[in-house]
Amino acid sequence: MSAVQDKEHTKALTRRVLWKLDIHVLPPLALLWLANFIDRTNVGNARIAGLEQDTHLHGTQFNTALAIFYVSYIIVELPSNWVLKKFKPSRWLPFLVVLWGTVTTLSGLVHNFSGLLAIRFFLGFCEGGLLPGIMLYLSTLYKRHELQQRVGIFYASASLSGAFGGLLATAIIKMDGIGGLAGWRWIFILEGIATVIIALTSMIFLPADIASAKFFTEEEREFALHRLRLSLGVTMTAPLSEPSQSITRVEVDAEKAAEEKVEVQGQTTDAVVVYQEDEKFEWYEVIRGLKDPQVWMTSVAYMGIIISLYSFSLFLPTIVAGLGYSGGAAQLHTVPPYVPAVVLTVVVAFASDRLKWRGPFILMFLPITMAGYILAIVAKTNTERYAAVFLIAAGIYPCGPCILSILPNNSAGHYKKATTVALQLAISNCGGFIATFTYDSSEAPTYIRGHSITLAFVAVAWVAMFCNVMYCIWENRARAEGRRQDNLTKYQELWDTGKTRAPIGDRHPDFRFTL
Repeated sequence: MSAVQDKEHTKALTRRVLWKLDIHVLPPLALLWLANFIDRTNVGNARIAGLEQDTHLHGTQFNTALAIFYVSYIIVELPSNWVLKKFKPSRWLPFLVVLWGTVTTLSGLVHNFSGLLAIRFFLGFCEGGLLPGIMLYLSTLYKRHELQQRVGIFYASASLSGAFGGLLATAIIKMDGIGGLAGWRWIFILEGIATVIIALTSMIFLPADIASAKFFTEEEREFALHRLRLSLGVTMTAPLSEPSQSITRVEVDAEKAAEEKVEVQGQTTDAVVVYQEDEKFEWYEVIRGLKDPQVWMTSVAYMGIIISLYSFSLFLPTIVAGLGYSGGAAQLHTVPPYVPAVVLTVVVAFASDRLKWRGPFILMFLPITMAGYILAIVAKTNTERYAAVFLIAAGIYPCGPCILSILPNNSAGHYKKATTVALQLAISNCGGFIATFTYDSSEAPTYIRGHSITLAFVAVAWVAMFCNVMYCIWENRARAEGRRQDNLTKYQELWDTGKTRAPIGDRHPDFRFTL
């Protein structure tokens, strides 16, 4: 086979592999995430339909019930990612969704504040592992710069869920009185049952990993594994017995399927490789994840984004109702702001992978959200406030896939990546506590205090993301100039003293961070 034919064959195989992964993995994940967001935001719709009155809530009790969700949600994220590989993501993720679908169904049976509190706590416990698990799972199937467009596709379903949540609630509320149950109870019961069905269905289609994917031919499976391992490159290497000072890397072009070699004391030999499926859990990798400065900078940035995202999702129905709409009209008017958000989320995701940018797009889009909040604060009419909602959604939703893709791109070593991805979400989800107490219905329809608080956090998010982009530029420059070669020596010492058997991962001086 000539070089040209070989290149064309490789391109054709790549297209086939990606297409098969996309059609077998993304639809089930999109449905799981859609169910997640509908289940999480349906409490806002149930509130409009009479939940507060029927459960005799008063003061800040509704906000407290929302906040308790994030306590258990945050606690479970790290442990869930640590066990994901052991229990297989194709089973673990749907299992979590079945659990929370069951809990959501039971939400329709609560009668008082304590019951609602208990249900919301267990709901968070079931849901917490889903998003970090999805991100870790996708990073084991796709190359680094194929990731965000896939995240964008399933994340856009979250934007759509905001629309579908309102539409579903509008239809379900009409069941008010059937079986002696209020309409808001049917919202929880029917959406919970649908979630369980979605989870059981997704279990059939999701592969545990590339090696066990039944939809590949043998040639496609070998090629898919090979291309993924080539893309991970030096991050999978472990030292030989020779001193690390003599270990240097031959340049590799993963797209051209060049071979990775390690030169040791004048000789060329294959590197010892620890594949991600063979890596064993060790606490040293967890600690390495905890100490990564990118985790903390992106967590602060994501917290600001989450405060906007969660408060927007939870309180948009209330904001719309405060504009003078009620019942079905209020539910339907929550739909339009999500439309441009969905389009921009997907467009930015594709552009981000093409340019290999993450942070720069966040720096571009957060100012749109800030403009939306400023307009909402100074608005004098209901029309201006509703227009502000469009700006807020259009700016905040495209940032989600960008920030979720940074750490899977910039962390290497399975358990380090599992830790950084989950820790980012655990820290940033603390913003959920702030989001639930930001908007007080007594301030409707202006919500000036709530908008001002959220605007401040979005501004902080922009600064934190700017710092992370600058850190990546600085670190990449240091590696290019040879100022991180001592990472090899330090890693060799860890290996020789038995402190680690994990691959070198993102410590390798040839590894480059995605901005």
